Amino acid sequence: MCGIIGYTGWREVVPVLIRGLHRLEYRGYDSAGIALVDESGVLRVFKRKGKVQDLKKLVEGQALHGHVGIGHTRWATHGAPSDRNAHPHISRSGRFALVHNGIIENHEALRRVLAERWGYTFESDTDTEVVVQLIDALVHYEGFSTEEAFIAALQEIVGAYAFVLLDRESPTRLWAARKSSPLVLGIGENEFILASDATPLLEYTRKVVYLEDDELLVVDREKGVRLRSLRDGRSRRPQVQFLEWELEQIEKGGFPHFMLKEIYEQPEALQNAMRGRLLVEEGRIRLGGIQDYLVRLIEAPRFILLGCGTSWHAGLVGEYLLEDLARIPVEVDYASEFRYRNPVLRPEDVVIAISQSGETADTLAAVRLAREAGSLVLGICNVVGSSIARETEAGIYTHAGPEIGVASTKAFVNQLAVLTLLALWLAREKQTIDEARYRRLLSGLARLPDQIRKVLKQDEQIQAIAREFVNVSHFLYLGRGYNFPIALEGALKLKEISYIHAEGYPAAEMKHGPIALIDQEMPVLIIATNASAYDKIVSNAQEVRSRGGRIIAVVPPDDREMRKLAEFVIEVPAVEEPLSPIVTVVPLQLLAYHIAVLRGCNVDQPRNLAKSVTVE
Repeated sequence: MCGIIGYTGWREVVPVLIRGLHRLEYRGYDSAGIALVDESGVLRVFKRKGKVQDLKKLVEGQALHGHVGIGHTRWATHGAPSDRNAHPHISRSGRFALVHNGIIENHEALRRVLAERWGYTFESDTDTEVVVQLIDALVHYEGFSTEEAFIAALQEIVGAYAFVLLDRESPTRLWAARKSSPLVLGIGENEFILASDATPLLEYTRKVVYLEDDELLVVDREKGVRLRSLRDGRSRRPQVQFLEWELEQIEKGGFPHFMLKEIYEQPEALQNAMRGRLLVEEGRIRLGGIQDYLVRLIEAPRFILLGCGTSWHAGLVGEYLLEDLARIPVEVDYASEFRYRNPVLRPEDVVIAISQSGETADTLAAVRLAREAGSLVLGICNVVGSSIARETEAGIYTHAGPEIGVASTKAFVNQLAVLTLLALWLAREKQTIDEARYRRLLSGLARLPDQIRKVLKQDEQIQAIAREFVNVSHFLYLGRGYNFPIALEGALKLKEISYIHAEGYPAAEMKHGPIALIDQEMPVLIIATNASAYDKIVSNAQEVRSRGGRIIAVVPPDDREMRKLAEFVIEVPAVEEPLSPIVTVVPLQLLAYHIAVLRGCNVDQPRNLAKSVTVE
């Protein structure tokens, strides 16, 4: 959700900014822009509604030379997508340019002050422009330095933000600050790159510094880096971390879309999630990140799993795993609702926040609420150094690698793998699982990458099924037990990228309403891998068939009954039931992908969606 790029160094700045914005496209946006100080000291600004490619065409052929600049991809919050609402925003004097990710809640009050006190008018409908005009006013009418004005403006703001400020009078320097919105600094050789995440930095450096909330950053290619707390004014020495990702991981690698590439990366991603943690030969699981909290975890009377979207679905699978294997009572909450319903939280509770990006605003707010209540708060996320990783007491990284496609695939599968490891680890420690089942599940986990490879070999068959349903208006997904959350996830994937209305239900709930929708125009995908409820699922399929519904069945190799009822069959390897979601979700991802491609949709950047939802 919005992407920021900033650069000061020895390179020509325009290519750096444009490449950086291309890297950030996956976050979701509706307009893009850049600002730079050229070699004659003039602040130049270019912005355009639409794609980064449209912006690139706008600047091509112009004699633009400079070594400091900022860029932005905007996801509209205040004001419709348009050229004038695109970032960067420029101050009235033409001296300052600003880019922003977040929401300024008191922008209307600040707008009135600027208009009444200094006669400012506004060129856009955005909340961001108010901030750059406030900085301008403080410099020109109150005599503040740029840094003093930036700090004073930040103290007036209510809301969430990541800002990068450019001053044409300081052509080697950038100022930045963050609060509840991510910002990372890349440190190269006599150059600095700022971005919303690490993806634009990889081709320049592996050395990064993650900004903390309420922190001011000043980077100058001649004078280096300064970090200062906005709370107490103290300086902080930058804590440099090293990126583990490779540049090739954020390229398509010959695939037509990032989403398809990431679906095919799932076997390797799973191996990375389990490497060093799943020790089959030794018959044990090692989770070093949370080992110190084992006693608290064992004694906890309740776990609360929090997430949004796909991560919430992972939490639902986690509920089945933890209750079935470790016999721990579990509640699963939408993080976006949790903080507003006055939840009952106790110090002995364990709260687990699940987030692919580690920056999800609602989940981060729920984490802070749980910490205030004294609960043990753990994180499951993919991005090292992210806000949730820093603000939880401990946690487990999913090690899925960069995920560029907005619709999560490999990050979700790795969340399931981590939750399975956690449930098995606790089950062994609590002695709630017999040794034979424990060993079967450990061996089954180790085989899952190869099991997924078998599913991927059916890609062409799944594409053929997609052709049959490319023009439908509605879709129903049914599952039971462990695969009920996968029905929800399959429906979400189809909605996200193909814009087909889809719903997921527990199969038994079909008779309590959704059955009224079933006719010859309604495709129904039924996940029928659960041995514990197979006869019930067959009964549900018979009800669909008798009403003319078109059935797609996901079944194991030894299935007999569902094949007789289904019009289309997708076969998945037989695995232990707690492991089945990791296998059954893959054909649902492929089906959604192929339907979306056939409908001509932008698979990697679906309309109205953002990869990292950093505002409420």
